[in-house]
Amino acid sequence: MDNLTKKEQLVKLNQEPQLERDYLIEEVKTEHNFEEIIGNSPLLREVFKSVEMVAHTDATVLVEGETGTGKELIARAIHNRSDRKKKPMVKVNCATLPKELIESERFGLEKGSFPGAFERRIGKFELANKSTLFLDEVGEMPLELQAKLLRAIQEKEIERLGGKETIKVDVRIIAATNRDLLEESQKGEFRSDLYYRLNVFPIRLPALRERVEDIPLLATYFAQKYCNKLNANFKGIKEKAIQELLAYYWPGNIRELENLVEQSCILNQGRALSWTRELVPVKPIKRTLKEKQRDGNFDIKTIKEEQRNKEREAIIEALKQTNWRIR
Repeated sequence: MDNLTKKEQLVKLNQEPQLERDYLIEEVKTEHNFEEIIGNSPLLREVFKSVEMVAHTDATVLVEGETGTGKELIARAIHNRSDRKKKPMVKVNCATLPKELIESERFGLEKGSFPGAFERRIGKFELANKSTLFLDEVGEMPLELQAKLLRAIQEKEIERLGGKETIKVDVRIIAATNRDLLEESQKGEFRSDLYYRLNVFPIRLPALRERVEDIPLLATYFAQKYCNKLNANFKGIKEKAIQELLAYYWPGNIRELENLVEQSCILNQGRALSWTRELVPVKPIKRTLKEKQRDGNFDIKTIKEEQRNKEREAIIEALKQTNWRIR
């Protein structure tokens, strides 16, 4: 039994570098923008200060911000400035996996733990040992799995699905969300104890409309990037087009801006850039239908307007899920 245990430990040690190498190869295949945090606005400088302060600690970080604000870039900046940077940061997207697969993906599984489990599988927590685990869209995690995540963070130990052995892990957690987790926890849709465990060092990313001075810098950067990819000369951006960028509300934030510039680079090769769609300077509705009802200041036009706004929000939400591509 002693020989078998030592052999198993040796096999495990040999597997770890291979697993890390395979994961790193997959990460390299995906385009990541390590140094592409562009901007010099006061709000963004505050974010940079927070990153520098927390990077060299092992504190859990909660990155909050709207969709498309660059939460993963901030997580990578923290990891790359930490003492764990020698190993790759491991990412788990809590919104893309089916509920049935999240547990095995995160904590691993033992051979024979359920029909179809023909081999042992190492989970992302084990893979991120001595490194950083990035939990993207953590607010989408099912309630029944939040307790197991809480234990893993607090006790620094996990159990594979179908396994009996407790495995110690040394993992630094960075979580990201576009939801208000405090509000979600008050509604009972997110565990309050997990929220307070994740919210050790919160970093809020400003929306693009809150850092207007960075928009020309970002647009120019993306334009140069995609013109180089297309082997086309960058002829600049028309002044009118810059003014349209500054007046627009940017519900899709930086991701929407990047997609707009890429499309324009493809269609305007050899010319100064202008936009292929109208950027209507729409502001969010500040007053809800219920508030108008309470004031007694509403009619059929108000109801129709509210319906149109709801339809617009639904369309925007659908576009966010397709990264603002319509075909």
